[in-house]
Amino acid sequence: MIRRAVATGAVILVLAILAVAPRAQVTADPRAFVGALGARALEVLGPGVPVAQRQARFRELLRNDFDIPGISQFVLGRYWRAATPPEQQEFLQLFPEYLVQAYSARLGEYGGAPFRVIGSRPAGDEVAVTSEIARPGGQPIQVDWFLVNRGGALKITDVYVGGVSMKVTQRDEFSSIIQRNGGQVQPLLAQLRQKIAGAR
Repeated sequence: MIRRAVATGAVILVLAILAVAPRAQVTADPRAFVGALGARALEVLGPGVPVAQRQARFRELLRNDFDIPGISQFVLGRYWRAATPPEQQEFLQLFPEYLVQAYSARLGEYGGAPFRVIGSRPAGDEVAVTSEIARPGGQPIQVDWFLVNRGGALKITDVYVGGVSMKVTQRDEFSSIIQRNGGQVQPLLAQLRQKIAGAR
């Protein structure tokens, strides 16, 4: 529970940075890509910004900069193959909206936090770009961004915050729900629909 709480707080901090970042230019340089995301991080996205505006920015971010199909398959794990094609398609639609509803309302609590790119390294077919997020009065948080080239455009496949993977954390949560429901994906879809509807 402690690890999940820490991971959730770190996810919100990262998303607060991304929400004030400009749209990254398509580039083959992973460090420049991540650097562009943080170019305007000092501009605070405060609580006065309407939630609808945060949600719209976050949807754009997910659509343009994240490998949602790949992440979706990962977070369902072996249950992706067990799901029917209609269930897979519905999950691809519900998952990004779930992320929007789950985090956008809390982004204003954090605003923008300055960060800097400090290195990069190969990671299989991907590239990991390491950055640090400054925290007033505290130690900086290391954030590793995993990127893949999709047809000349870089896409974020995962973010490790303090060594904790965002998508692994999400997979553990979803797997727990599916396992409690006899390995069926429909109960997870129902919960996602309910959470999304309840947040609107």
